[in-house]
Amino acid sequence: MKFDPFRELDRVAGALLESRPGLRLMPMDLYREKDHYILSADLPGIDPGSVDIDVDGQLLTIRAERTLRSAEGVKWLTRERESGSFLRQLSLGQGVDTEGISARYENGVLSVAIPVSERARPRKIEIVSGEASTPIRSGAVRGPTSGSGHQDAVES
Repeated sequence: MKFDPFRELDRVAGALLESRPGLRLMPMDLYREKDHYILSADLPGIDPGSVDIDVDGQLLTIRAERTLRSAEGVKWLTRERESGSFLRQLSLGQGVDTEGISARYENGVLSVAIPVSERARPRKIEIVSGEASTPIRSGAVRGPTSGSGHQDAVES
């Protein structure tokens, strides 16, 4: 039996968060697809009208509220679904277009598309030869001839 410090940390953090009234965490996935980051957050049973997403500088904040209906005279046998406020904050960094962020809520999953800014997208840099002032199109850059008569080459 091996000790897994990360699993133990998750267990302790989960126990602390469960006993703490107030804000709940929402599980999420974040990945990059072409020129967008895609955030998917689980918010089952949340009214889409209660979801609030805002950007302040480079801080993205997602808030949601779940209220469970409680009828008078009901005797609960078990109640495992949590009600309350959910919050998630992410620091976006400088490489995203905060003006182009969009969101969609479908089947209990909130999807937020965060576009990568034009300046942060990968691009090819054209290399110009100092002698002829024409672009170099090959995959190798040739350096000056060394003292031994051989040319140095760096492959990209």
